[in-house]
Amino acid sequence: MLVPVFTLKLSHKILPRMVALGKYDGTHPCLAAATQAGKIFIHNPHSRGQHITANRLAQSGQDSDISLLNINQAVSCLTAGVLNPELGYDSLLVGTQTNLFAYDVHNNTDLFYREENGANAIVLGMLGDVSSPLAIIGGNCSLQGFDCKGEELFWTVTGDNVRSLALCDFDGDGKKELLVGSEDFDIRVFKEDEIVAEMSETETITALSSMYGSRFGYALSNGTVGVYDKTARYWMIKSKNHAMSIHAFDLNSDGVCELITGWSNGKVDARSDRTGEVIFKDNFASSIAGVVEGDYRMDGNTQLICCSVDGEVRGYLPGSQELKGNLMDTNAEQDLIRELSQKKQNLLLELRNYEENTKVELSTQVNEVDGERGVIPANTQLQTALSVNLGSDSQSAHVELCISTSNDTLIRAVLIFAEGIFEGESHVVHPSPRNLSGHIQVPLTPPKDVPVDLHIEAFFHVFELTRQLPRFSMYALSSPVSAPEPLSYVNFTISERVQRVVMWLNQSFLLPDDTRIQSAPFQVCFTSLRDAGQLCIKIKPSGEISVCTDDIDLAGDIIQSMASFLAIEDLQVEADFPAYFEELRKALIKVDDSHTMCQKLTADMADHSNLIRSMLVRAEDSRLMGDMKNMKKRYMELYDLNRDLLTGYKIRCTNHTELLNNLKAVNQAIQRAGRLRVGKPKAQVIAACRDAIRNDNINMLFRIMRVGTASS
Repeated sequence: MLVPVFTLKLSHKILPRMVALGKYDGTHPCLAAATQAGKIFIHNPHSRGQHITANRLAQSGQDSDISLLNINQAVSCLTAGVLNPELGYDSLLVGTQTNLFAYDVHNNTDLFYREENGANAIVLGMLGDVSSPLAIIGGNCSLQGFDCKGEELFWTVTGDNVRSLALCDFDGDGKKELLVGSEDFDIRVFKEDEIVAEMSETETITALSSMYGSRFGYALSNGTVGVYDKTARYWMIKSKNHAMSIHAFDLNSDGVCELITGWSNGKVDARSDRTGEVIFKDNFASSIAGVVEGDYRMDGNTQLICCSVDGEVRGYLPGSQELKGNLMDTNAEQDLIRELSQKKQNLLLELRNYEENTKVELSTQVNEVDGERGVIPANTQLQTALSVNLGSDSQSAHVELCISTSNDTLIRAVLIFAEGIFEGESHVVHPSPRNLSGHIQVPLTPPKDVPVDLHIEAFFHVFELTRQLPRFSMYALSSPVSAPEPLSYVNFTISERVQRVVMWLNQSFLLPDDTRIQSAPFQVCFTSLRDAGQLCIKIKPSGEISVCTDDIDLAGDIIQSMASFLAIEDLQVEADFPAYFEELRKALIKVDDSHTMCQKLTADMADHSNLIRSMLVRAEDSRLMGDMKNMKKRYMELYDLNRDLLTGYKIRCTNHTELLNNLKAVNQAIQRAGRLRVGKPKAQVIAACRDAIRNDNINMLFRIMRVGTASS
């Protein structure tokens, strides 16, 4: 139970997910939040009337406790913490779509300023073996870490635009790993620049929060909130509202953090880390903007602090045992009545279902099995089978789930739960009474190549079972001569028995029952049910394997899946994707052109600004001297210059958007080249690609992507 201990009503709006708490002088905790018009306000109730020196920070005219930091750009992320341990106090870190800004609030000075291509999320802390705290930003498919001097000590790429970051001791070695949530629905775990785990979700990961040990909470853009322990998901719930902020806080002083969630409808709730059960809730008048913690009253107790977008701030403390009892007693009767009422409704519904079933059974024909009327035979079993359906004129190709009973028992309905396959994550098949049978076929079209658990409930009486959909179920076995072999390929050699590779094939693909693969050499070919693309896997007696496909993402998935199954720690490959590399070459040329255009536009805008200042002075001089003719002429010229300036700004914005799109393509290419390797070769390829781009050596970049090394 949490007890409210203070409430503030600030005079500034707060942007969602833009709240941080820091001790900017080393002693007094202050609340920082992004507000409108590119400003950040800092609420400091501990030193009223403190004089603010003239720099970025200025006193608010509405509230003496609030200072305003003018960024002049839309703030995209915000955090606070110890960036330089020698200072002895926290720094404020601000990210925008073009730069990262570190600020010393106490001394009202800039620590550093870095121009970057987007900062969507930010986290501050120790990462792995890096000796100093890092400000890590997630942007346009890239991750960058800066020390207190603004020097880049960490860089790597990830699969898509980053939306959330957190630091967590994922593997229990006493060092922090980086959790990354991105727009491709994946949570990736980086041990410095190496991916050690990936978890696939059903929507964009909007928030991550370390809880304790290897346990962490997550939130998705579709209203889902849950908890993972390493790669195992403990629980998840889904709401029609959006989770705006999540935070770990020990509200019952048992040493285990609960997951606090602030919602878009103004609700705040605390859930058990083990079960997801709600153990506390409160409501605000508007959407929650952020949840943080700190000793804001400086009384020796850490409060949970919740902020709404309207500027309302509430602080909570874990209640004492006595206070908990009093608070519980006031609501105990209402909670008990509500619980009993819900049980009554459930029992009435169950009774009504029994009555309906009895009527149906009495009206059916005699079931001769065991000589009973309308009774399901005791030996009835539910059977499932997965197969590939190549489709017809009226239906596209798909994976087919066949559900049947072991006798003549009729299936009245089937309910299937599966993440990422169905809209709403569930699917119901309810045949009409005339078409009832003991055999139902359900088409499945998984959008991504990930294994999916199908939780199936069939209703005649309720039968439940779970069946896993293989990772590459959307690829149908085909004849090697049915289509031309893809020009792109990945070649590598492993020291594994052929039978182990065959086991991987059987586990990862839906192979027909009559498929027989005895020994190397052999070749298996598949056709994608999504786009009819070809995939060929060849194995030679020497252990050399070739994966031929024009889809570089599919090749990376094949290699990562095979390496995981065969427990391969390090794998170097030779790869060539001519069409994809040509598209990448064009993107790199466009990046250079965009940089050149940006420099030219910036210079032109600076010249226009100088002319405008000069023209304005001349126009005002003419006005003061009564020279109306020249004044009118000057202001007409000023109008034309201002119009040209606005046009140049629009062109610059368009150029910047194109630059970001091309940089995203480049970063994704580096990440894809890394996914073609495993272990140390993967990390080496990513680092070498980064160096090649820094040195503007495009030919070397493509060599690294092909052979995995820059050396000849």
